Amino acid sequence: MTVDTTQPAVLNHTDARIGIALGSGSARGWAHIGVLRALAEMEIYPGVVAGCSIGSLVGAAYASDQLDALEGWVNSLSWKDILAYLDLSLLGGGLIQGEKLMKFAREHMGELEIQSLPVSFAAVATELNTGREIWLREGALLDSIRASIALPGLFAPFKLDGRWLMDGGLVDPVPISLCRAMGAEVVIAVNLNGDIVGKHLKQKNREPYSPKKKDLEETDIWIKISNQITNSFDEQKDVFLSRLLGGSRDTPGLFDVMANSINIMQDRITRSRMAGDPAEVMLAPRLSGLGLMEFDQAAIAIDEGYACVERMRPALDQMLSEL
Repeated sequence: MTVDTTQPAVLNHTDARIGIALGSGSARGWAHIGVLRALAEMEIYPGVVAGCSIGSLVGAAYASDQLDALEGWVNSLSWKDILAYLDLSLLGGGLIQGEKLMKFAREHMGELEIQSLPVSFAAVATELNTGREIWLREGALLDSIRASIALPGLFAPFKLDGRWLMDGGLVDPVPISLCRAMGAEVVIAVNLNGDIVGKHLKQKNREPYSPKKKDLEETDIWIKISNQITNSFDEQKDVFLSRLLGGSRDTPGLFDVMANSINIMQDRITRSRMAGDPAEVMLAPRLSGLGLMEFDQAAIAIDEGYACVERMRPALDQMLSEL
């Protein structure tokens, strides 16, 4: 993913009256790319972008006219590439420290400031000590993304301006209210969590974890990550990993529990927030079959993001007619 310094073409057509709220959802977040592509084909170019967690990453790419570069990169990702970006540790407040990923991002995106972007952009994060919702509307773009994606238990918290920040999905998984605060008259919201509660545990139904298994191509991403972790543990590693990932079909592992708990939490928070402040158009990609860390399945997510816009075309046309 490399910064394009040419004059933004698509972003010259943005409409500041239209906001888009890009929700959290880990690997399902690549669907946001398909959503933005499909909207562009309808000549809908949001001029206000609010992102939460993975939505902040895709939203930042759109707002800085780097969506083409991001799409090319995510489509090339393999699970081995993903492992290469993970700096695993059990001592830093999260399984992944995030320094390798952010170093890569800085090398390819540069040191952009939010205020300099051609589109109004903001990310949502959560203050660890108080639970407050934090709107990141100025400062270093990559710092705002890193804070917004700090999923509890997975990514370590990020310290910004003296505050420890975590994933914005803890307080506002689909930041509609932030779009309105930034001046949007109508808001298109993308909810990635509407159809996933309970799906993660039901669909895995995998064989008990065996540290001796070598055929990584047939295992899910958590098993692949665990094989990297094994290199860091001594004689107790087999017992530890068996308990971590679930030792039988009847006992969910730590990652199963964490993933489904996050799904439940974000679904309930999203429903509550949208009841008080609904979007003019709600887009809901159907991605219950995509796991929390399956970032190497970008094509599936992008295609479904595109398809969900097609399903909601009548509502989008009506929204445009009323502007």
